[in-house]
Amino acid sequence: MGRASYLSVIFICFVSISRISGQSCEGKCGGKLESCSCHATCVSLDNCCADYGEYCVDVTPYSGSIFGGTDFIVLKATFNESSQIICRFNDEIKTVGYVDTDSRGHCISPLLYETGLVPFQISTDNGTTFSRHGAWLSVHPGKLDPSFKATIINATQWQYYGTPKVGGPLDMTWNTSQVRAEKVNIELWGYMEKGDPYSESWQGKWEYLYSLGRDQPNSGAFRFVPKTAGKPFSDWEVGCLRISPSTHPDGTRNVQAVWTEDHALAWHLEDKFRQDSAVWALDKCKAWDQLEETLPDFLSEIIDCPCTLAQARADTGRFHTDYGCDMEKGSVCTYHPGSVHCVRAIQASPKFAAGQQCCYDHTGAQVLTDDSIGGSTPDRAHDWGSPPFVKPPRVPGFSHWLYDVLSFYYCCLWSDNCHYYFKRRPSSDCRTYQVPKAGVVFGDPHFITFDGVSYSFNGKGEYTIMVSESKELTIQGRTEPVILTNGSMVKATKLSAVAMREGTSDIIEVRLGNPQDHLQVLQNQTSLSFSEQSWMDLKGVFVFSPNPTNVTVMFPSGAGVELRLRGGTMTTTVLLPEVFKDFTRGLLGKMNGDPKDDLVTSDGQTESDQGNAEGLFNFGASWAILNESTLFTYDSEHLLNSYLHAPKHDASFRPVFSIPEDPNDPLGSQASELCSGEGSLYCRYDTLMARSLEMGNATRVSFQSHRSVVEDLEPVVSCGWLSPPTNGKKEGTRYLQGAVVKLSCDSGYVLWGSEEHTCLGTGQWSGETTTCVADNLRGIVVGSVIGALALILMIVTLIINSRQHKRETAASAVSDDGQDQIRVVF
Repeated sequence: MGRASYLSVIFICFVSISRISGQSCEGKCGGKLESCSCHATCVSLDNCCADYGEYCVDVTPYSGSIFGGTDFIVLKATFNESSQIICRFNDEIKTVGYVDTDSRGHCISPLLYETGLVPFQISTDNGTTFSRHGAWLSVHPGKLDPSFKATIINATQWQYYGTPKVGGPLDMTWNTSQVRAEKVNIELWGYMEKGDPYSESWQGKWEYLYSLGRDQPNSGAFRFVPKTAGKPFSDWEVGCLRISPSTHPDGTRNVQAVWTEDHALAWHLEDKFRQDSAVWALDKCKAWDQLEETLPDFLSEIIDCPCTLAQARADTGRFHTDYGCDMEKGSVCTYHPGSVHCVRAIQASPKFAAGQQCCYDHTGAQVLTDDSIGGSTPDRAHDWGSPPFVKPPRVPGFSHWLYDVLSFYYCCLWSDNCHYYFKRRPSSDCRTYQVPKAGVVFGDPHFITFDGVSYSFNGKGEYTIMVSESKELTIQGRTEPVILTNGSMVKATKLSAVAMREGTSDIIEVRLGNPQDHLQVLQNQTSLSFSEQSWMDLKGVFVFSPNPTNVTVMFPSGAGVELRLRGGTMTTTVLLPEVFKDFTRGLLGKMNGDPKDDLVTSDGQTESDQGNAEGLFNFGASWAILNESTLFTYDSEHLLNSYLHAPKHDASFRPVFSIPEDPNDPLGSQASELCSGEGSLYCRYDTLMARSLEMGNATRVSFQSHRSVVEDLEPVVSCGWLSPPTNGKKEGTRYLQGAVVKLSCDSGYVLWGSEEHTCLGTGQWSGETTTCVADNLRGIVVGSVIGALALILMIVTLIINSRQHKRETAASAVSDDGQDQIRVVF
């Protein structure tokens, strides 16, 4: 009997036994059965059903491009040579898998018009039944780790090919291990959208166009000299190259492959482009401009940009670094020259799925398109797409390319007609931007509310950090006692886990790992891995984790939660936009600008004395959660016994409220040296209670970091963009309070009005309206003014003389009448 047949017999017997005992996970992944579990927590609780690993599968790699073609291995499950594997994604898209020589099952990811975790099922009987279940992470090509895609060498040459002085051979490379073949085909695929925009007929198409090479050696490199494409191929202006095994016919979908990043296909456009690229591009630019005239206005529903780079980087609930212009990666800002960093609004606009991009220069000032080609630009289609994805304009990456990027090539990069583009994509300034408010939990633990109230609460249990019933946002925190290096427990606690949900979103929990040198992220009680990708699109929430000690969670409301691991403690910063004003309760208080009502218990009682440690402890204890409302995962005996089956607030745990001082303690002088300035009380308490300078320093750093965030998020006043006068120019591109803009006129013109304008605290520019008047008209204008004044003077003189004459005449008449009357009387 062969090895594969032997494994098959074992598996059949194993499954039969599992079914007979009623403990099979087949079709029940995620559930908890009477005698065992098919839930992800069963691994750590050691109560999995015997066939859990067979039916509830993990895979490696677990992520790949939305273009598809990634070959992934099914872990732990057993397959045999005769297995006919079909993998089904989203209950509808099927790809053909296979069994390798080690009896491991493989699936091929399909083309998907969406990002995020996609459920899949596996059939071993050629699609008759689908018994195994798992999840696949579909990733935006721009966010995909470079090791997962082919590389086009000198991207500028590829995307300007055919413009003046740009030509020659093009080169690309790839990792040969990503294509399991000796010979490969190099194919061009393109993307296009058909149908009436914003109608049911609007559909995206991803199509094979033609092959650049067949039966090429899988050497990891390919060079070619591109030829112009004829109709209809040249109509496809954005796409990718695919490297796939030559054993498949040209254009076969959903086979193992590696793709380049999507790009403008300048190198294959029609002959007219190469003959005069500027004229060709101008025609395209004008056609796009006419199309935009017929489409709905999306600008009114997108969020305004932050005023400064500091605000943009601090407002992590609503804005995230644009991978195309990142100061932490060298500020390679191809589409925004002069900028050093750009951010994108995380959420697409509600109706039109539009996006916002905000760019900043080296001074931290926002760059506007009225001043620079590298300015901030809004997007008709959000680059990252938006739920429910699949259809334009919500298709990640592709819709954005067609409506916002190709048009930039037409109008700005392939021709010099940016005025068309910026007419339709003007920068949004920051006059209506409202900064979020930040609250923080750090150290042992200490709290600073949204309105700035500072206090400590060292309870042990699970509590409501903040809740907003109207906005349906809940954030809960779990605390555990601090354990010294010698294993003994002290009378102080620290934050060990934070769980959160908004509306019907996935529940996200971030907790101290084991060992406590990293943060573990769970989605609906299932652990997530960020070893391959740093960004995940989940149901109703985004999660970003660039390293094991840094996690940021972002919700559709604009709320953001930052979690950082420092010195064995979790620091949790909650950022809430203005819409939450007056709608928050919990340990971080009521966000309304009034610190007096922050310390309100869950039953409405106010603790007015911030110096009353006992009162603050009772206030904190009142915010203990209930088992019925808990968002936490209990996947160990310790968590079950200490939190689920125990009081949510451990009344028997009494912390030390004041700092233990001992003049003979050598750590005291070290703490004094470490802890100074604002926040020193927290630093000193944590150092001495935990007997750890590392923890004390972590508290100091967390406090200072929070102060920096609060300073970065200070509101600023913007007066908006100030235009130069017609036939003039301006000096200065900063428009915040205190900024000065100087205006001048071109040669042959004279300035009328104010030469300098200062942005005032009222949001208005000082001075009079500035205009430039032609110098040869100055004499005429002055003469006209003088003539007008002389004419007015003459008219006034005539009027005065006329009135004086009338008065004299009237006086004379009165005198005559008087004499006549005298004669009559006397």
